[in-house]
Amino acid sequence: MNTKGKFSTRAVHAGQKPDPATGAVMTPVYLTSTYVQESPGVHKGFEYSRTQNPTRKALEENLAALESGEYGLCFSSGMAAISAVISALNSGDHVISGNDIYGGTYRVFTKVFERFGILFDFVDTTDPKEVLKKITPKTKLLWLETPTNPLLNITDISEVSKIAHEKNISVAVDNTFATPYLQEPLTLGADLVVHSSTKYIGGHSDVVGGAVITSDKSWHERLKFIQNSVGAVPGPMDSFLLLRGTKTLALRMERHCENALKIARFLSQHPKVLKVYYPGLESHKGHSLAKKQMRAFGGMISFELADGFEAAKKMASQMKFFSLAESLGGVESLIGHPATMTHAAIPREERLKRGLTDGLIRLSVGIEDAEDLISDLDQAMSRN
Repeated sequence: MNTKGKFSTRAVHAGQKPDPATGAVMTPVYLTSTYVQESPGVHKGFEYSRTQNPTRKALEENLAALESGEYGLCFSSGMAAISAVISALNSGDHVISGNDIYGGTYRVFTKVFERFGILFDFVDTTDPKEVLKKITPKTKLLWLETPTNPLLNITDISEVSKIAHEKNISVAVDNTFATPYLQEPLTLGADLVVHSSTKYIGGHSDVVGGAVITSDKSWHERLKFIQNSVGAVPGPMDSFLLLRGTKTLALRMERHCENALKIARFLSQHPKVLKVYYPGLESHKGHSLAKKQMRAFGGMISFELADGFEAAKKMASQMKFFSLAESLGGVESLIGHPATMTHAAIPREERLKRGLTDGLIRLSVGIEDAEDLISDLDQAMSRN
């Protein structure tokens, strides 16, 4: 359900009303597994907390409003949200996916769902002709990341959605990197938006969650059935923490983007850096498109060190303000080596084909002072 107002107003208020019992401004954490019924089948909209929980409901309405969608469903992790979408398909259905995606997504597609007869093709979705080539009568879903993880490629959501819809194919966009503050895929033509809310939505590296948002009633009903049947839902405390995170999403994203652009410009001039992947740089092949469909360019940067794997490994272990860790999107800056961390599930030959080299470094730029972060990167590269 949408709430009127601009983004920051919706972030603070959507789905959240003062508690009718006490007037509490903050949504209570409803730590209950079940609810009293007035008589069999007569209740106040809540029966069992796997099916519905008031704290989770507030979060689902909040995220739907932020993505300009009608329905929001929350899950226990981003992977649970992704799995719910694919679980809505049938054996024999075909999915076209981007070829530069999170390693966990690639793993669940190829190691779990292929076993049940769902077919996957991985293509360069930045080229609509490549998408068109792979469409078959069995194609039911187009899976996009934009910007992609970790090479920050940009796909034209409107154009590929038009191609897909002409063939009655649904479009899902993993919007984790961009967040609803920077990009609203549903308004650009997508049918589903997926988030690992662990990342920027939560924003503080203290909670794991996932979400799917849609305005399509049929998709909502199918996913709601899966959510309830499988039960991979966030607990009320997780939902509360995520609601706390959305309130400051706009403020945090502005600082993430500001810092990332400064760092990307620094890296692009550094003699030990072979290539920088950041859509905010005019040299990025997707810069114009990103400028068109995003409010700003995000807090994620990848770059390739000229000296390859050993230099990348050494650098990642010598940082002071960047923590060497998986994940992204928290207020603190993180550094990672995709080949051995987030994308290790993808076979090396597949990674190299997609341009994900052993010397690639991925940064999740936090909200610290940009000059301190630049100094940290410089000292680590200078020691190699």
